Amino acid sequence: MLILAAALPAAGALAVWRLRRRPYVHWIGAGAAVLAFAAVAVLPVGRGSGAWLVADGELTGGWWHQVSIDWAPSLHLEFSLAVDGVSWTLALLTALLGVLCCIHNAVGAEQRAADLLGADRAASAPLQVPAGSFETGGPFSAAAPVHGVPSGAGGGEPEGDRWQSPILTALLLAVQAASTLVFLTDNLVLFFIAFEAVLLPMWAIIHRYGDPAARRRAAAKFALFTVAGSLLMATGLFIAVADTGTADLGAILLHGGVSDDRSLLVFALLALGFAVKAPLWPFHSWLPDAHTAAPTVGSVLLAGVLLKLGTYGLIRVAGGLAPDGAADAAPVLAVLAALGILVAGLVCLRLPEIKRLIAYSSVGHMGFVVLAFAAGTEAGVRAALFGNLAHGLVTPLLFFLAGAVKARTHTGSLAALGGLRLAAPALAGLLGFAALASLGLPGLAGFWGEAFTVYAAAERGGAWLGLAAAAAFGAFLAAAYLLRMLRRVSHGPVAPAAIGIGDVSAAEAAVWAPLVAGTLLLGLVPGPLLTLFSEGLL
Repeated sequence: MLILAAALPAAGALAVWRLRRRPYVHWIGAGAAVLAFAAVAVLPVGRGSGAWLVADGELTGGWWHQVSIDWAPSLHLEFSLAVDGVSWTLALLTALLGVLCCIHNAVGAEQRAADLLGADRAASAPLQVPAGSFETGGPFSAAAPVHGVPSGAGGGEPEGDRWQSPILTALLLAVQAASTLVFLTDNLVLFFIAFEAVLLPMWAIIHRYGDPAARRRAAAKFALFTVAGSLLMATGLFIAVADTGTADLGAILLHGGVSDDRSLLVFALLALGFAVKAPLWPFHSWLPDAHTAAPTVGSVLLAGVLLKLGTYGLIRVAGGLAPDGAADAAPVLAVLAALGILVAGLVCLRLPEIKRLIAYSSVGHMGFVVLAFAAGTEAGVRAALFGNLAHGLVTPLLFFLAGAVKARTHTGSLAALGGLRLAAPALAGLLGFAALASLGLPGLAGFWGEAFTVYAAAERGGAWLGLAAAAAFGAFLAAAYLLRMLRRVSHGPVAPAAIGIGDVSAAEAAVWAPLVAGTLLLGLVPGPLLTLFSEGLL
């Protein structure tokens, strides 16, 4: 099942590409994503206790499941996969978002085909002018909003006939396959290869299917930042392998990481590399551009998967390989995280565009994750892991909803929107729910990670009390800018752009429902997830 979890989306990507001219090809991609989700979902079945045992001088157990195949032993490269409570939750989130994005793309492609067919029939039919009419407005664009999934529901892209391309579905599956491999690998060299394999399909999604006005610049910026971070990360990984004599992640973690004299250097290199992907302020400037330019499914994967690669790497890989270095660098990391929370909150208060606002909010949310990790306590690490997963549910939901608003109104400007609660009450209600979850309302998923981040920082005492206060003020800023967004989008008179738009369709509700349910479940019953984290190797 470990191999299938990564192999199924990869095989689906190849199948979609080979059959890209077939009308049903999007559903082949969605089927591959569903099978991959099932493979990940059953991984807890038959798992051990998570305790490591010594048998014949070798460490066994610990991982729930493990598979290892020799590849290039002289290069410390093995196809070694393993899973525990920490990696499984992120692999499951990746598989879920892969399913939702592929279904979203498939439904949008069918709707686009129906729109084009209807336009062809309307064009071939004789024009009938109603009696008493003195002007007509036809022919009407096939990309006009419809009651259902609107054409261009991928985020309101000007070139709405391209975002549903089968190649986009193949790229989504490629991102899912490589990201799943990152979370499940137990070999540092394979980890680096998989980490880099995410870059090319994500770059292609932004560059080929993003907003024509901004996609090339955003894709180039994304590539430059992530490649620079990867070079630093690779240097840190190879120093760790040379120092320990092995690329086995689990073995290095169990033996306490690298030697003391290399610990700070290894952590600094790895932390800088992962900070770009997380992203941590001030290495974040690629993120708002990439989110704003990307199609909706690209923004969903960026927020729900790619950012998790950075935080997962920081917590498990950097913190595990160099725990002493992590302790030494914790104050610097915490200050940067707190500044990121405050800066993101202040910037969001002034941003005029809905997708860019949601994108910038991720900088603040990831600041909470990094601050909790930097605290270094058990409560802090669990708060970081919980907040990381909660962000992966809430922010993709916000991007889906923002994409639906832009597709219907053909604008993301807060000044041009208004009255959504009257024009599309169900859509406005879901947007309000997601915004409240993002600002950390008790009872929803966003609350626990942020609340216990403040607690973990305050628990350290001393100067950390100031960082805890900064994080708490950042949560207040988040409430301010998200409520400002809701006031502009949902309240007031119906804006001209929102007149006559369709409300939530059954297909949209089906795609968004798992994220809504997950947000409620983690908010109301956080205990089982925290228990899973205790079964992880950190």
